[in-house]
Amino acid sequence: MPLYEHTFLARQDVTAQQVTGLMNTYKAVIEEHGGKVSKTEYWGLKSTAYKIKKNRRAHYAFFNIDAPHQAVLEMERQMGISTDVLRFLTVRVEELDEKPSIQMRKQDERDRERGDRDRGGDRGPRGPRRDFGGGGGGFSRDGDRGGFSRDGEGGGQRFGARPPRTETAAPGGDE
Repeated sequence: MPLYEHTFLARQDVTAQQVTGLMNTYKAVIEEHGGKVSKTEYWGLKSTAYKIKKNRRAHYAFFNIDAPHQAVLEMERQMGISTDVLRFLTVRVEELDEKPSIQMRKQDERDRERGDRDRGGDRGPRGPRRDFGGGGGGFSRDGDRGGFSRDGEGGGQRFGARPPRTETAAPGGDE
């Protein structure tokens, strides 16, 4: 049988439990038509790149499917009818990857990092604090010349300074 990877996006205002229910419904559709879903993953509520049907965020779900083409068509037909499903994409692949998807691996890494931070982590001792306060250094306004200097002292020329004006008679003026 052909192998597929299928991802769908559900509306942001449904709950995670409702998305799990949708996943179970579509898994049952595949199984009714002689296929099998070897892996299901719920990726969570994530931001979309652009608004989809007035939604800025969506619940993402993923399936690995081993099923005949007709089973996938029926699942996609039902997703097209559902008002809770915003988008879906099915891709035929040569082989299914049984390891967790990259989305799940990222989430696991983030969870591990959070756990390390909560336990103090192994980041080692902190270095001395740097003083970013007001005295010396940095850019400061030069009051007498109207320029900026790096060291906080006056005397620097302004960036993009103009030459001084000279008095000239305007052409065609009153003489």
